[in-house]
Amino acid sequence: MVKKYFIMFCLVSLFMAAPIAAKAARDTCARAARFAAQQAGVPADILLAITLVETRHDGTAWPWTLNHDGRGRWFTTAAEAERAAADILSSGGMADIGCFQINSRWHGSAFASVTQMLDPVENALYAARYLRRLHGETGDWHAAIAAYHSRDPARGQAYLDRVFGQMVPMPDSAAPPARRNRFPLLHAGDPGSTGTIVPRLAGLPPLIGGP
Repeated sequence: MVKKYFIMFCLVSLFMAAPIAAKAARDTCARAARFAAQQAGVPADILLAITLVETRHDGTAWPWTLNHDGRGRWFTTAAEAERAAADILSSGGMADIGCFQINSRWHGSAFASVTQMLDPVENALYAARYLRRLHGETGDWHAAIAAYHSRDPARGQAYLDRVFGQMVPMPDSAAPPARRNRFPLLHAGDPGSTGTIVPRLAGLPPLIGGP
């Protein structure tokens, strides 16, 4: 009888813990984004919008997210996501990982392990510092956001539009909310090309996917 009640207690505890764990996971990327924004001097509204664009699942940014071969996968736990990522990388593949979908091929060497790369705070800190570096190169948050995703002007602009679609101004942002660049001459392009006076960045791979 005691054993029976113990089993029932364990099952009830498990079912009660699942919603609590899910609630905690729902807030994880947002908390990591705010912390990383403060540490790196990046506007919090930008990081919050980026993580939503990258990992939105059931109305929230989801930390245990992978993208492999163009297909997004959302896992219930960190352990499940870590095992899946390890399988992909061990087979020679690459994946975009975590809250900010950091690409393992271009940026994996910055992390000691898949576990660290998937960690929401480590993931967010790397993304924030990278975005800050892009801003230092361009002097403009619009160009930095676009380059975070792609060096291709069309793909970068499409990504910028998606980020603006998710952006909610934060009262404690490190800088005023970015405004959309509606001036074609200020869009990044190849040096010396017609239609632009802003050179496309060189030497920095995009954080997500390929050039």
